[in-house]
Amino acid sequence: MKISWFERDITPAVGTKISGYGMEDVSFSRWSALLMTGLLADDGERKVLLISFDLQCLDVEYIRKFRKLCGDMLEMPPESVMLTFTHTHGGPQTNCEAGYTDHLNIPYLEFLEQALTGECRKLRDAGQKLESNLFFYSISVDENLNRRVVAADNFAAFLPHRAEFRPRADGFADKELGIVMFFPAEKSKERFPAYVIGNYAAHPLASHSFGTGARRISADYPGAFRDYVTNETGANCMFVSGACGDMIPRKDELGSEAAKQMGVALGEGVLRALIDATRNPERFMMKNPKVGALCRSLRVPLRPCCRDNASRIPDRDLGKQEIELEIQCLSLGEVCFVGVPGEWCAELGAEVKWHSAFRKAFIAFGATAYQDYMCPGNFLLQGGYEAYKQHFPGRYSIDMVKTAADAVYELKAQLFPSGEVPDPDTKVNQFALRVSPTESADEAKH
Repeated sequence: MKISWFERDITPAVGTKISGYGMEDVSFSRWSALLMTGLLADDGERKVLLISFDLQCLDVEYIRKFRKLCGDMLEMPPESVMLTFTHTHGGPQTNCEAGYTDHLNIPYLEFLEQALTGECRKLRDAGQKLESNLFFYSISVDENLNRRVVAADNFAAFLPHRAEFRPRADGFADKELGIVMFFPAEKSKERFPAYVIGNYAAHPLASHSFGTGARRISADYPGAFRDYVTNETGANCMFVSGACGDMIPRKDELGSEAAKQMGVALGEGVLRALIDATRNPERFMMKNPKVGALCRSLRVPLRPCCRDNASRIPDRDLGKQEIELEIQCLSLGEVCFVGVPGEWCAELGAEVKWHSAFRKAFIAFGATAYQDYMCPGNFLLQGGYEAYKQHFPGRYSIDMVKTAADAVYELKAQLFPSGEVPDPDTKVNQFALRVSPTESADEAKH
């Protein structure tokens, strides 16, 4: 597979309103740069482009506009371009939140379009691309927790508002750090990766402390993660935020040092992955890596409390009875990134991971739109912030998950119509652990 990439500083000027907890938060310092990172992958038949922004999110109108812009420049269909967002609360206001449409930073969005155009032009005109081998890895990193605490009567408390319940936080947390690594094929015996993608689920709110922390321009822990990986390995690095709707850092809102520590902890997960993956290429190197992408949609009704309430939904959805939710799938070999239309709670993301037709599925935050929080159905009975913000009835969350799972299977069938990659149902994969070539026959039986 041939790859090329870019990294672009998209940090706004100090004094810009930032998308933190309030719409009037004005930045007065910069803690870390905001980046736009992109990777173009070409398997000889198809191309895909994955771009991650250090921004809270973008509205669907801009996402579709930017996908088409990139696709036209690189001669690929728009659905082969995935935009995703780290969801940092230390960036400029780039979406129309309900009731705050006049706060959209139009000049910054125009700058973003120009920056994206320039980087795509460089990718298009680049004469040489790196021939690479792909590796994947997955490791558990205990740096997040669920910010909902549910009592015996099935009512939820929201940890950021009820800190006294924090010690009781034992809800589901997706602790998977998903990793995709690209190594130069011509130096296959050397352990120097060219590019690394990390995927983890937690709101980037470690550095967003009360006081000065809430007014700093900051990429939060994703920026610290990228810096650590690049400094330690020499590789260029991208961070893709997962299903972080109810996931927060363990050191939530504790300041810049907390963000650094979390970034380093995740970066150390990458180092462990590099050690294991390169020593066991028969397990972790993708044998026949292909790329592909598709988009699928479903329509869901709006909750009655949202249909005509400007404080609950963006202006574009006022008066509507239903809205469209789009799912996007983008594959890099045996890994499929599943782009979702907002802040999926981790439970929904886990469902898609568990039903994936690919070896690994990683969730890509806000890739197709920002339709606020999306929860399992029972959350709407439990209450809490995430449930209050969901725009559609709870019973349709499972339809959204099924649409995503079906899309993943459809993409797998398109890329491997003749079953070139062993299917989990085949005899060769009946056993949970593969036998090492160094094990004896008796050990293998056990």
